[in-house]
Amino acid sequence: MKQLFIKRFEYYKSLGDKTFGQLSEEQIFWQYNEESNSIAVIVKHIAGNMLSRWTHFLTEDGEKSWRHRDEEFKNTFKTKQEVTEYWEKGWACLFDALNQITDDNIYSTIYIRGEAHSVVDAVFRQLAHYPYHVGQIVYLAKMMKNEEWKTLSIARNKSQEFNTEMINKVSKEESDPNSSPVCFQNSPEVRDEYKQ
Repeated sequence: MKQLFIKRFEYYKSLGDKTFGQLSEEQIFWQYNEESNSIAVIVKHIAGNMLSRWTHFLTEDGEKSWRHRDEEFKNTFKTKQEVTEYWEKGWACLFDALNQITDDNIYSTIYIRGEAHSVVDAVFRQLAHYPYHVGQIVYLAKMMKNEEWKTLSIARNKSQEFNTEMINKVSKEESDPNSSPVCFQNSPEVRDEYKQ
């Protein structure tokens, strides 16, 4: 279960990483209007949430006394580098916490603002929250880059080619010259003369 969580979070982090690579410093701080968030502010919120939720998550409430959530929606960054460094700090905290999950504690009770969650439920909660904001980052970037945007998903009008490529890739990975649909060499039910 832990490895699945890590895999999914790594995927969403990679979408953000690839987006930042396409943006200028000015674009990182661009706002549509006063009521909307820049990418820098969204990063400040995501990383602020991660640091609060996952620091000592097994023993302390996920809403830390030192967190000031409302301040996360006011930009204090000066450079793109500051934004990406804070992004990395938040993700490092999350991945460190995920690596602390074991079979023994995955259903343990932890708290967020005093509300009881199992560890697995707290992970699912954030697996919905962080991709929501990563999607906002990608959407803002795509609008700003317009025709210069390099897609992070299946390109328009390329679904069939992508599907064929994936099927071929999976087929190659799954093929094993030492097995067949009938005989699996590692099965205890297979007679010795059929084992290789």
